[in-house]
Amino acid sequence: MSGETTASSGDGRVVALCGGVGGAKLALGLQTVLGERLHVVVNMADDFEHLGLHISPDLDTVLYTLSGLSDRQRGWGRADESWNFMAALAEVGGETWFSLGDRDLALHVERTRRLAAGESLTGIAADIAKRLGLTAQLWPVTDDPIRTIVVTPDEKLAFQRYFVAHRCEPAIRSIRFDGADKARLSAGVRAALQPEGLRMVVICPSNPYLSIDPILAVPGLRDAVRVAGVPVVAVSPLVGGQAVKGPTRKIMDELGVAADTEAIAAHYRGLIDGLVIDAGDAVGARAVDLPTCAVPTLMTDDASKVRLAQDVLAFGDALCGSTSVR
Repeated sequence: MSGETTASSGDGRVVALCGGVGGAKLALGLQTVLGERLHVVVNMADDFEHLGLHISPDLDTVLYTLSGLSDRQRGWGRADESWNFMAALAEVGGETWFSLGDRDLALHVERTRRLAAGESLTGIAADIAKRLGLTAQLWPVTDDPIRTIVVTPDEKLAFQRYFVAHRCEPAIRSIRFDGADKARLSAGVRAALQPEGLRMVVICPSNPYLSIDPILAVPGLRDAVRVAGVPVVAVSPLVGGQAVKGPTRKIMDELGVAADTEAIAAHYRGLIDGLVIDAGDAVGARAVDLPTCAVPTLMTDDASKVRLAQDVLAFGDALCGSTSVR
């Protein structure tokens, strides 16, 4: 953090960088507390073309979660879903490795139609978010194509092939974000990160390597965060050295990174001013060279999501005026 904050504690915008399921849970808690003052910047590098449709997995997870439409048992897709389309697709020999529910299918069809008509991902996302009743502002990090590629010992896999078709089984040697160097920040993201009226930036407990890094890879994003002059707080995705959901721990092991608080802090070093960790990981925080806040981070219901959101906001506000580590 450099300089003074431009919004007093309790006021102003909060920008949250967010991936899919884990990040969306905290985003829901933040939306409950902040309403329209929350701006969620979403990873778009998981997007891909499937069955002729433009699929945006992380964006849709955030949309469904913040609108109350998500399937909480599966952790993805819409609640009260049916699967007639997938059954019919299998009958005619179509690709069924990536499941599209009947209700979910409507969103992909409409997005693809509007993109073909010349609309931007940002404009489409904003309109659908409004129609689904979100109070938070939702921003794709870019309207330009970025694609996560997972490099394994045997082949290079598009992210959804690795994540869904191969169930994260191949070992990861490296990760790259094709197209990131040419991508441009969406206008909504640039506006949300303007210093005037900005309270803080929150990095949600999404996978740092697969969900947050592709956001940070878009040229201008890191610089905009650095010069915003507000606290930047990351929330660790680890609880007791394990990921609550997804392949975070597996990836850290394969990349030779210790699955602990110190490694998460090191990953974001130079960008963040403080790290929120689970209360059970407090001992490991002693080796971290920046402020930490140890609170329960496991979000099992709406109340725990709101409590964590309140803890994160209070921690960020407490960092105001502190000496920068960046």
